[in-house]
Amino acid sequence: MIEHSRHQDIHELRLARPPVNALDPALCRRLRDGVAEALAEGAQGLVLSGGAGVFSAGLDVPYLLGLERADEVREAWAAFIDAARALAQSPVPVVAALTGHAPAGGCVLALCCDYRVMAQGDYRIGLNETQVGLVAPEGIQRLMRRTVGPHRAERLLVAGEMVEAGQAHALGLVDELAPLEEVAARARGWLARLLALPRKPMLATRAIARAEVVEALRPELLELDRFVAAWTEPDTQAALRALVAKLGK
Repeated sequence: MIEHSRHQDIHELRLARPPVNALDPALCRRLRDGVAEALAEGAQGLVLSGGAGVFSAGLDVPYLLGLERADEVREAWAAFIDAARALAQSPVPVVAALTGHAPAGGCVLALCCDYRVMAQGDYRIGLNETQVGLVAPEGIQRLMRRTVGPHRAERLLVAGEMVEAGQAHALGLVDELAPLEEVAARARGWLARLLALPRKPMLATRAIARAEVVEALRPELLELDRFVAAWTEPDTQAALRALVAKLGK
């Protein structure tokens, strides 16, 4: 589910769960472990990429809707948060190579990275939770506010808006646009330039600058139990099932 390639000191982890890299617990755990394995092998920088056209479609909603017990739903969400934390807490820089759409959970993973390169074209990114009857937890909202500013984050979060690549770049939600086939290479190029700086000062400065990313994923700011309880609300379930039916068409 994760393809691990090496480009000298830069390691690329590519989500490889066709057709849309839906984030089920197995993929999330594999991503978490893939980050640890790359670091153990001496990676000085990481690139997280996905499939052509879809970076990741977010959490695997059909899988989640098939779960019968609240503890199973909580376990699935906890696996996703563990993957996000692995990126946020990485001691080396991480670049998201957004090779296509990145809604919901895909956007969260990108927000946990240091830098985001997105494919040009009609690809979209955002936190669309309100459109499917969910509330993005405070910690996730903090990640969005940190990236685009409080006012713009409010507009995006309340509407559950998905913005296309050009608008995402204008808002600062992504840092760079590139042709689809060049996204991963451009991500590696940014990392290479960063890694050419004096290492210890760069990493120390990065750790200070990114402390609030790690802070945003503290358990008390995610309130998983509250989120799971909301997941079972009739309105939420109806919206999610309507989403699945739409995707099935």
